Amino acid sequence: MDHEATVEGVGASMDDEGRGAPVVILQARGELIPIFVSPDQAQSMQLALDGEPFERPLTHDLFVEMVAEFGAAIDRVRIDDLADGTFYAKVDAEQYLDGERRQAVFDARPSDGIALALRVDCPLIVSDEVIDDAGRPREAFEADDDTDTDPDSGAGPTFGD
Repeated sequence: MDHEATVEGVGASMDDEGRGAPVVILQARGELIPIFVSPDQAQSMQLALDGEPFERPLTHDLFVEMVAEFGAAIDRVRIDDLADGTFYAKVDAEQYLDGERRQAVFDARPSDGIALALRVDCPLIVSDEVIDDAGRPREAFEADDDTDTDPDSGAGPTFGD
C-alpha cells in the first residue's frame, strides 16, 4: 500500500562530533522518514518550501518549466524502494499530444523527486515497505541534551530546522 507523504522539513543530522549532514524529513503513515541529501538538494528543497525563487533558475525550476513547455505535467512522485541504504523513486508524468494522453514513468533520485513535487505541488507517495524499513516515531527525532545517542540504536538523526 502507498501513503501520501508531507515534507516536515529540511535540516541536518548531527553526529557525536557535531558534524552535520543535510537531511529531508518526510511524514507518512504517522512516521518520520529521514532521507540524506546533498547540500545543493537541501537548498533547492528549502527554497521551494519557503516559496523563494533563486536569482537564476535552479535545475529543478528549469526542469519544471521545460516539462510544462512540452505540454506535460508531473502527476506524482513515488519513493518506492529502499535497498542497501539507498532510496529509489519514480516520477509519474503525463503529456497530451494531438488530444491523446501519454503516460511516462522516470527513475529518479528521491531528492530530485521531492524537489520537483514541492515545486509543482503534486502528491508525494511513500510505499509501506519504505516506511517499514526507514520510518521512525517522532520521538526519535527529539533532541535530548542529557543523553548520548548510540548510533546503532536505530533512533535516527537529531533534526534541526
